[in-house]
Amino acid sequence: MQNILSNITITVNPKLFVKNPETSDLGKKIISQSIILINEIGFEDFTFKKLGEKIGSNESSIYRYFESKHKLLLYLCSWYWAWMEYRMLFSITNINDPMKKLKRAITIVTEKVDDDTKTQHINEAVLNQIIIAEFTKTLLTKEVDEENKEGFFLVYKSVINRLITIIEEVNPNYSFSKSLASSIVEGSLHQHFLKDHLKTITNCNENNSPTDFYIDLAYKTLKK
Repeated sequence: MQNILSNITITVNPKLFVKNPETSDLGKKIISQSIILINEIGFEDFTFKKLGEKIGSNESSIYRYFESKHKLLLYLCSWYWAWMEYRMLFSITNINDPMKKLKRAITIVTEKVDDDTKTQHINEAVLNQIIIAEFTKTLLTKEVDEENKEGFFLVYKSVINRLITIIEEVNPNYSFSKSLASSIVEGSLHQHFLKDHLKTITNCNENNSPTDFYIDLAYKTLKK
């Protein structure tokens, strides 16, 4: 699967950037170092000035690629969910049993992410930590409805829609397939966060992963 994924170009909504960062060395550097810096200091303290100092470039050069740090975060999240969708699709190829397919899809979207070395300028393991800690900040804004109309969350919703389709294959009579699918995707991020920071209010730990929890939940919820 990794060899196939290495030949795929991740496409991100062009409205999220001024200039496509994938088209230049500076753009790729902005992406790679912003991931590292956001993970180090958090999105609230992250600024283009600090990023410019980190990459040895003027702050104005970053604005030639992104009009705001919010758009940059949206770009990183969109890239992540597009990458995740590709991984999910390849993982369920040639699996005919619906429940096996669902378990595999849940595993992909909920498991701990390792870095894919074939994408040299993006560390997916670190990006996953940003998604866990910061993704809801792209949704919980006053502009979410307008940004949704602009298609900024299409890839995220596509990942959930893939899960919805599989859930409906497992149990066509289940009435809450959309709620279950979105709860798996969003909830797994929350469980990873709790596992690392608020350990007393989750059963997820070194022995029981969020993946274990959501596979168990889906199986018990959907069994006929």
